[in-house]
Amino acid sequence: MNLETVSSSKAMEGEMGSHISATKPSTGNRRNGKMHKALQTEYGPVELETPRDRDGSFSPETVKKRQTILAEGLSDKIISLYATGQSMQQISDFIEENYGSRISKETISNITDKVWDEIRSWRTRTLDEVYPIVWMDAVHYKVRNDKGSATARAVYNVIGIDRNGYKDLLGMYVSHSEGANFWLGVLADLQNRGVKDILIACVDGLTGFPDAIQSVFPNTDVQLCIVHQIRNSLKYVGSKNQKEFLKDLKLVYAASTKEKAEMELDSLEQKWGETYPIVLRSWRDKWDNLSRYFQYNADIRRIVYTTNIVEGYHRQVRKVTKNKGVFPNDDALYKLVYLAYRNIRRKWTMPISNWGLTAQQLAIKFGDRFKIM
Repeated sequence: MNLETVSSSKAMEGEMGSHISATKPSTGNRRNGKMHKALQTEYGPVELETPRDRDGSFSPETVKKRQTILAEGLSDKIISLYATGQSMQQISDFIEENYGSRISKETISNITDKVWDEIRSWRTRTLDEVYPIVWMDAVHYKVRNDKGSATARAVYNVIGIDRNGYKDLLGMYVSHSEGANFWLGVLADLQNRGVKDILIACVDGLTGFPDAIQSVFPNTDVQLCIVHQIRNSLKYVGSKNQKEFLKDLKLVYAASTKEKAEMELDSLEQKWGETYPIVLRSWRDKWDNLSRYFQYNADIRRIVYTTNIVEGYHRQVRKVTKNKGVFPNDDALYKLVYLAYRNIRRKWTMPISNWGLTAQQLAIKFGDRFKIM
């Protein structure tokens, strides 16, 4: 049974109760069974049971006597429940509890599919020409393939700060795995939708990522996430040495200048290079992109040295998707993650902290590429 049908049936029963209470004292009116009525809804034809009274004076408002098309009713409620991560079973239970009948998973899916027009419009919308700061990262899920087996999917997310300091999700893309080649397509899509320049891009240490970015946006400063680099380094440091190594490493990434950081990196290598040569080589090989943030003041450094902005967004999305062990298909994954984003963005109502000062520093640093007045 369709949601609108369920809601309408319950509402008409309430209307009939009120009508009988009002007419019975004077006329002796009472209920007189039900009649079946065919209605067209946005989900197809349905049969509706309409209550009748003895003297025929009942005229319902929910579905009028000669009405043959049922207007859209509470489908937004279904979508809202789905967007919070409620399962099909939980939504069906809610409808039964509140409206007196159950609806099928297929109907719930059909209702939530209403958002696809909105999704298509959203992911092809025109973007700003310039974004001062952009964060890019992927989050991973399981989706069933055509054979019914669970396979990995990467959801690529691009969060940008506009010239006024407000966050937005510029794009969301689903792929079988994370890789620089796919990111290249993501960047091309941003460009095709109007982005002409990105001042600073903050990304993880994925091999080839900086090259992919600069092949599309050649003037972009690419800052590798320091936190990712630290985590990856500690994987290869013995547990008994991790505390001391991390203390020495902090002298590098927390240095006041790039020159000071490079001196501390030399000291780190002298002390630990023989024990952990691969770790130190990784810092050396990636140093150009790991050290970009040193050219900015403290406020900008705090924003760009890590991908925490996009990782924080992923944590919020996972609160919604945590009960979905395996998605039935890519569309189901995209639909739920988009609905989660739609709720999250309602909280993005203020610019990031101290944006006025930050914007001025960026305008001085990048000149004609970023004008604020």
